[in-house]
Amino acid sequence: MGAMTATERPTSWRRDAEARLIDAGYRRGGARTTILDLLDDQRCARTVLEMEDALRSRDQSVGRASIYRVLDELEQLGLVQRLEVGQGIARYERLAPDHHHHHLVCQSCGAVQPFTDDVLERAIASLSAGTGFEVTGHDVVLHGRCAACRAGDR
Repeated sequence: MGAMTATERPTSWRRDAEARLIDAGYRRGGARTTILDLLDDQRCARTVLEMEDALRSRDQSVGRASIYRVLDELEQLGLVQRLEVGQGIARYERLAPDHHHHHLVCQSCGAVQPFTDDVLERAIASLSAGTGFEVTGHDVVLHGRCAACRAGDR
């Protein structure tokens, strides 16, 4: 077996996730490995149906129940967050220090757009310092209408 290229090396999130699953008594392989790979490549939250489609496009098959089971395990270990974006839709994404962002959700078409904002992050830190409340995590989900849906009203 040859040496791994930089793009084939697991990220720190991937290595941490695998180690924490093993420490929690979960076995390697199968659906867990496939879902970890998918989440590691993912840059924003996806629904389980979107994950199924992505896996199918990679010629990988994982049953929906297995996807939910693995996501639940990862969420309980603090490796994945579940985002309630409205309309009864949940999305999932990995939690990693180098991967923090928030979300804009279109209430018309359901599109989700990630965003970062340094001013918002400073405001949250200031709020934490000013209230004496230690903020250990946060996610901001803003609901509205995307440009495409607004353009359709004209």
